[in-house]
Parts: sequence; structure tokens; C-alpha cells
Amino acid sequence: MAESQNIEYKEIWKDEYLKWLCGFANAQGGTLYVGVDDNGNVVGLHNINKMMEDLPNKIQSGLGIVADVNRLNRDGKDYLEIKVKGPSSFPINYRGEFYYRSGATNQKLTGIALTDFITRKNGTLWEDAIVNNITVDDLDEESFKIFRKESLRRKRMTERELNVSNEELLQKLHLMRDGKLTRAAVLLFYKDPQIVQIGSYIKVGKFDSDGCVVYHHTLEESLIVNASKVVDLIYLMYLKAKISYEHDRRVEEYPFARLAIREAIFNAIAHNCYMYGTPIQIRISDEYLSIANRCILPENWTIDTFMTAHDSMPFNPNIANVFYRAGFIESWGQGINKICEECTAIGAEIPKYELVGTSLRLTFKALERAIIRDSKVSEVTHESLDDTNDTDFDTNDTILDTNTYSDKKNDSQILQLLANAPRITLKELSIKSSIPIATTKRMVKRLITEGKLERVGNNRTGHWHVK
Repeated sequence: MAESQNIEYKEIWKDEYLKWLCGFANAQGGTLYVGVDDNGNVVGLHNINKMMEDLPNKIQSGLGIVADVNRLNRDGKDYLEIKVKGPSSFPINYRGEFYYRSGATNQKLTGIALTDFITRKNGTLWEDAIVNNITVDDLDEESFKIFRKESLRRKRMTERELNVSNEELLQKLHLMRDGKLTRAAVLLFYKDPQIVQIGSYIKVGKFDSDGCVVYHHTLEESLIVNASKVVDLIYLMYLKAKISYEHDRRVEEYPFARLAIREAIFNAIAHNCYMYGTPIQIRISDEYLSIANRCILPENWTIDTFMTAHDSMPFNPNIANVFYRAGFIESWGQGINKICEECTAIGAEIPKYELVGTSLRLTFKALERAIIRDSKVSEVTHESLDDTNDTDFDTNDTILDTNTYSDKKNDSQILQLLANAPRITLKELSIKSSIPIATTKRMVKRLITEGKLERVGNNRTGHWHVK
């Protein structure tokens, strides 16, 4: 029998092997055989009687646990079986250090992994910690509006359940303890979640074929607001659809399945290990789109587990519950199935997971027939994003005349682009809307005059506010 999650072989006994018993106790338990080589062959022990007397005391004094120590014999050779029950209901350490059995290896826990292990063993999750300096009244009303609207639309909560005060709603969602907000509540519903953990935001970047950043955006609002904006931002500002016509009907085809990207991003937001202080990072190029978040995998999970049938084991149960109630993610571990189905439906390859340290990355390969490679457009886009001052209006511009966009049919497009990217320049807005720059300026000026749009701050550091 080969070594495994629950079996370890040692030819002789050394006191340092208490680390392996510590790892078993903190995980699912296991058995250490002494007097057996790595291939499972019994080599025997010569001092087994003394070991039978000493080991139970060493285990109890060194680890604080009781283990079964049994004498066995095979082919006339004596060896020991040391059985450790697990998982322990409290953290077990060996000389102040904590070990955890994962696969066939014994891991020493440090840093964030150790913090998470101890808090979970003690029955407390990081997301459940109380935040003392923020109250319900300080939370973002827009976040609550989005949550109520989406929960009702997706039929994950009833109107009666939602027609309560914000405080009652938070209590129903298990986001309050002893009358105070938890970290999860602040991350989900506070305007600036970095007040409880730096790095609690999303970075989106466009990369060229050399891996250089062309332009990027950061979304630094509540998790709810970020989730409501990020997918539209990507499809409006970062991706181009290939246009074709079928029987005079315009058909747009994007290189990535929108619902698959949506599900993947929302999963990353819900299951991210925010303790690391690292933002969720979305890298986009013509050939691929990758989504990376920090994670601590559930016990006994590997990368292969994601692509097979598995139970739902959210790292942040309460954040994941809110995202499920809002219809952002699926339950019962069905999210990855949905991602794969959506990719298959458009003829794209199944995305691939990669674990680099504690960074979990999901990479989508672009649908080849939908890729648009246009160096001229790329150059213009790059140039427009560098022109951060281009928010001025020509004083000679007039309000739209009857010959150009007089029916205001593109107003909604302009306003949506500005809402999703408040710091967009007018040149960039012109490119994304496919409306000439002079016309774009006149439209924006008219929208301001009509009270639908406002420029907040100066031309360099200010932003657009859609009313």
C-alpha cells in the first residue's frame, strides 16, 4: 500500500516524526507505520518494547493528544502502527508550530494559511469578525438597492423578505453579530471596503501581444456594486464584437462567452481570500482572458477537483450566500458546470485552472473566429487613453442640429458608457460608441445642459456623474 493522505511509512522512529502525527491530527487523521520502508515493505524494529513504553507518553506530552500505538508482526518482523484520530476539534501544535497533512505531504502552516486554520478550528471565520467603527447607517444605499432588485428579479428572495429595514435584512443574511456589522457586511455593502482590508477591489487591464499594459481600470466600490458593473465594463471597454449579417439582421459575436465570464468573475469575488490584501485581477488580450484571485483550497482539494462533480464549499460562506441570493452565483457547486456549458455553446475551449502559490487563475482562450486584430484601432485606443486631459468642450460647439443624432437615439449608449467608466476621456468615448469626436462632444454638452450628466472636478482628475 502506497503512502497517501492517511498513511505514512518510516523505517525508524525519530522524535521529529511527531510533526507527522500533528499533521494527521489537524487534518483527517491517519496512521504512521514505523519499521516499514517507503514501498510498504516491513523491515522490522529492534527496540520495539521500549518504543511501546515511550511513544504514548511522548505523543501526549508533545502534542496533547492520545494516539493508539499497536505492535504488529509480518513475516516474523515486528513493526509499530500509530493511529491518530482527526480532525481534532482544536488546533494541534508541535513545539509551537502547526502542521497539516495534505495529500501525501506534511505541510507547515504559516502566515495567512495559519491564521485561517486557527480561526476556523476555533469556530470563527475571518469574514465574521466584528467591525466596530462602521454602523448600518454608514452603508451604501445603492448597494442595498442593487441587492434587493437582483434578489427579487432572480426570485432568490420574496418581496416580503426584502421589504424590511437594512438592519433587519443584514440580520437575515447573518451579517451582524451582537448588533454590530461583520467584515462580510462591510465588504458587501460599504462604499469603500478597503477600510477593513486593503486590496479589496478589482483590477481590469488590457494587454498587448508583448504583455504590456495598454490601459486599465480599478473598481473600488462595494462588492455588490463592483459585481454589478464589472462585466458591462469589460464588454463595453475591453472587448470588440465581430459583426456579421444574417438575412439583414445584425449579429455580434464576442470572443468570450459572456455568461461564462460573468460566472467566473462572480465566483472569484465571492470566494476570494481577502486576508491576503491582493485585488482580484482580470487580464485581457486578443487571445485570452484570465481571472485571478487568492484562495485557500478546501481540505483534500486539488485543481482537478474543480473540473469534476464536487460539493459546494465556499471559503466565505456569508459572502457567497449574499451573492447567491442576488443571483450572481449558483449553489451546489454548479458554477463551473455553467461556465463550461456556456463556453461549449459558442464553440470555445473549456477554460483551464492553474494554482500558483495561493493565486488561483482561470484562463479562457478566445474563440478564434471572433478575434479582431486591428493594429490601427489598438493604436488609436492606446493614444486616447493617454490623453487624460481630453474632457474639454469646444466653445464653438453647438447643441445637436436636426441633421445629426437629432432623435437622441444614442443617449442611452453614451450614458451607460459614462456610468461604467466615470473617468473615460471624450476620445475614448468616441471610439467605444463609434460616434465622431465632434458629435460626441456636442452630445455630452447637451446631456449636461439637460441635467442628465454632470462633470465633477477638473479635467485632469475629475469624473463623470450620470444622474
